[in-house]
Amino acid sequence: MPDTASEPARRAGRRLRWTVRLRLTLLYGALFLVSGVALLAITYALVARGNATKGVLVTFDSTQTGGGSDPDIQHVATERHEAALQALLAQSGIALALMTAVSVALGWVMAGRVLRPVRIMAGRARRISEHNLHARLAIAGPDDELKDLGDTFDGLLSRLDAAFEAQRRFVANASHELRTPLTLQRAMVEVALSRPGADAASLRAVCERVVAAGEEQERLIEALLTLAGSQSGLVAAGPVDLARVVREVLHDRTRAAPGKLDLHSSLRPAVASGDGRLIARLAGNLVENALRYTPPGGWVRVATDVQETGYPMLRVVNSGPVIPAERIPDLYEPFQRLQPRAAGGGYGLGLSIVGAVAAAHRAEVTTVPGPEGGLAVTVEFPPPDPADL
Repeated sequence: MPDTASEPARRAGRRLRWTVRLRLTLLYGALFLVSGVALLAITYALVARGNATKGVLVTFDSTQTGGGSDPDIQHVATERHEAALQALLAQSGIALALMTAVSVALGWVMAGRVLRPVRIMAGRARRISEHNLHARLAIAGPDDELKDLGDTFDGLLSRLDAAFEAQRRFVANASHELRTPLTLQRAMVEVALSRPGADAASLRAVCERVVAAGEEQERLIEALLTLAGSQSGLVAAGPVDLARVVREVLHDRTRAAPGKLDLHSSLRPAVASGDGRLIARLAGNLVENALRYTPPGGWVRVATDVQETGYPMLRVVNSGPVIPAERIPDLYEPFQRLQPRAAGGGYGLGLSIVGAVAAAHRAEVTTVPGPEGGLAVTVEFPPPDPADL
């Protein structure tokens, strides 16, 4: 049963809304009133003390006073002094009350003018949703704190717009990449079932192709999970020797294609702090990309070292086709390739995972065109915590 007794109180609370404008107005009025009272008190005290110190000169007509004594004259002077102070106090109080009312009115107007950009920002922000994140507040006016707030909010909208667009593009590309092997599997099974006289050998061949397509899906899903896991941040971190990780990666990757490339490695101890599994995936993707996109007879250079700044570093450089510098940022977007998939054989997730893992480790990735085509990728990790060594 609803609490009907508190309903009027809630309605009254909604009617009397303590807005910022109202609070500022009351604050301005209260400050003016306090300052006026203090000024009035100081003025009253100074006037009272000044007259008491210097004395009051009073002129009497002897014919009217009848030659009154000095105590009578002093009494009249005191009364006139007190009357003057009371008149001063009353007139000053009236003036203070009038000026307080004027200051409250002016404070209400000025608070409204100052807060006008805030009302504009609030109104425009209400009209912005996930479907029109391209809209901006675009606050005009002097370069003050309110304009900084509007510009900061516009920057946030730009980042959100880019993130939503990247998410939509990622979902569309992932759906396409996952649908392709599923369609292939279904087509192979349907073709096999449409042959009533198919023998065991042909069915076995179809099953092997279906298994191969399933393994391809598994690799894609694993890459997507790695990308999502690295974007969510580090779960566990510890000292990781980049030289040891890269040495294991080179041992695993180069066994599949021995002798086709000139592979040179210079692996010096370089200890970073992070997740060893993710760093191994980063190094593996860099080496695998270099080996995949380097043509036969080309070369690949892999190095680990500690720079003079104390930052552990991993660098992978390869020869190959010339890559325009303006296309390099696109390579770090999911499912982006410079070559058709049939030519490269990858999913376009390699460098995306590299960027996500580096961001999770607060590492800096520098990618430039190689001296003889290809890419030169350098990953600088933050120095490890001495307590972890």
